[in-house]
Formats: sequence, structure tokens, C-alpha cells
Amino acid sequence: MPDQRSSAVTLTDVAREAGVSLATASRAINGSTRQVGDELRQRVLAAAHKLNYAANSQAQAVAKGRTNIAGLLVHDIADPYFSSIATGVIRAAEAHQMLVTLANTGRRTDREVEHLGALRGQHSRVVIVVGSRMADSPDDDALRREVASFEGIGGRVVMISQDLLPVDTVVLENYSGAYDLAVQLVDLGYQRFGILGGPETLLTARDRVEGFRAGLVARGLAVAPADVVHGGFTRDGGYAAMTEMLDRGMNLDCVFAANDVMAVGAMTACREHGLDLPRQLGMAGFDDITTLRDLSPALTTVQLPLETAGAIALDLALEAEPGDPPRVRRISGEVVIRQSTPPRDNG
Repeated sequence: MPDQRSSAVTLTDVAREAGVSLATASRAINGSTRQVGDELRQRVLAAAHKLNYAANSQAQAVAKGRTNIAGLLVHDIADPYFSSIATGVIRAAEAHQMLVTLANTGRRTDREVEHLGALRGQHSRVVIVVGSRMADSPDDDALRREVASFEGIGGRVVMISQDLLPVDTVVLENYSGAYDLAVQLVDLGYQRFGILGGPETLLTARDRVEGFRAGLVARGLAVAPADVVHGGFTRDGGYAAMTEMLDRGMNLDCVFAANDVMAVGAMTACREHGLDLPRQLGMAGFDDITTLRDLSPALTTVQLPLETAGAIALDLALEAEPGDPPRVRRISGEVVIRQSTPPRDNG
């Protein structure tokens, strides 16, 4: 048979090749509430493959009012925190035969609004927005309007973030995780703490700092404002904040970095200043990023099931019926004590 380009092949051609009706071919390829037997489905798919047929997703969108596309908006895909969540979303999407469109927002709400509008125009079925909200963002109202517009045409938006928008939300328990970490570090014998706090306007960083400080208070300790240094939520941000902390000559026995990648930068700064970790200074992070588990010394942290969070977000969207009220799923972290914070002998 001469070569046929997919653009010239129609579903009618596939049905004829498979020896089935057009309706059966449509149900087999596009999905339907009416089931097609496996033998017929395989015959149709084989015919589609032979003819190099590709379904017209835009036509399907018009017919169904949606596509099988899930949009995924993240702050920074290079950050292992976001790539881990993305892995969970993509694996869950594969199980539902969905495609994932990924966009990097650079922690900018205005770009979230732009991407959400583009995905609405593409009739995406789901959008998952991942990342902390910022305090007093000027684009919050625009984001609310765009979310309402997206859901108004039958789509579903899910946040993996703080519970601040009227949509399904997966909340990672940052405050309680940091609280528990502080309590366990004090119980290990640490008494003089410094905090690398991340950006002051980033609510995730703020929750972790406040939770950690509350945990210290529960054990009769406190961190002075001068012992909290803010910086970027990145490796370089951790390095710069730790360098500033060391240059101040603080008398500390443990440092809490508000995320693991900050802790990595902080550990490098400590080594460059001649500090022996963990003998002279304990170090703890937050997230338990899998790509950083081979650090030496191994990092004490709060383990969050990030891939699970991504999968839960997609499942929430797909389970929802039109008109369902927003739901919240809370995911707790677990403190993991490793070599970077050995028990302290204060005797």
C-alpha cells in the first residue's frame, strides 16, 4: 500500500481497514462510556497504526468540550522539589492515558495567569498549579478570575500549595513538619540554633520558619530575629545566607535551612570556612529531595511524599464532578534524622 500521511487518513479509513463501524472505531480510539471488546479494540488500533492515523485532538476538544491534556505549572522544574512532584503527576497521567503539558513560571503569578489562559484556550481537561503562594501578590485577583474562567468551561484546577484559592488543594504540612523537626533536634541535645529562612514573602518558607521556631519554644528555647537570615530558596541562596551567618560570628550548634537545596549551599559555605560538619555544627533541611540523599554527611530533613502529592492532585481533578465544592487533602511530613545531626553531648 502506498505511504499515507496521518493528516490525510480519517477515522472512516481506519474503520474500513478494521472492518468495523465508524462508531466502533471512534469508541475504540477516543474512549466512550460504552465499552468496546478487547479483540475489536486491538483490531482498530492495529488498523490505525498501519495507516499512521493520528486522532485530531482539536476536533475531539470541540466534540467533548475538553482534551486529554493535563497542564502542569511549576515554579522551577530544575528544582528537585518540583521535578519530584512532576514525576508523580506524569505517572498518574499515564495510567489515565493523558498527556501532560509542562510550563515553568519562575515563581511569578502573572505567568501562572498567562499559562492558565493558554491551557483554557486549548480545552485542557485539568491544570495543576504547583508552588507556594507569595504574600500580597498583586496578581492574585487575576489568578482567581482565570481559575474561575477555566472551571467555568468544565475544566478542573488543583493547587499543590496553601489553601487560599477556591479550588481542590493538596496542602503539604510545612508548619507541623518544621515544628516536629525542631522538637527532635532539641531532644538530640542541640540548643543554639540559626535559621536560613528563604524569601520572607514566600509562604512556604514563612510557614517552615514559624513552625520551627514554635517547636523550639515548646522545648523552652527561642531564636532571636538576628539568628534568622533570609535568602533565595536555592542552593546559591543557602550559600549566601550561610556565609552571612558565619561572617556575623554567631555562636551556634545547629542550623535549619528551610529547604534541602539551601542546606546544600550552606554545607558548602561551612566547609569553605573550615567548619567540620557535623562535629562542629549540625545541619538540617526540609523536603528530603531524592537526588540529594547521597550528601555527606547525610542530611537530616523532613521527608515529604512529593511524587504521591502529584498523583493525588491529578486524581482529585479526575474524580471531580461538575459543581463539586473544592476539597483539601493534607499531606504530613516525617522527620528523618541522619548523620548531619548526631546526638550532642552537652556534658
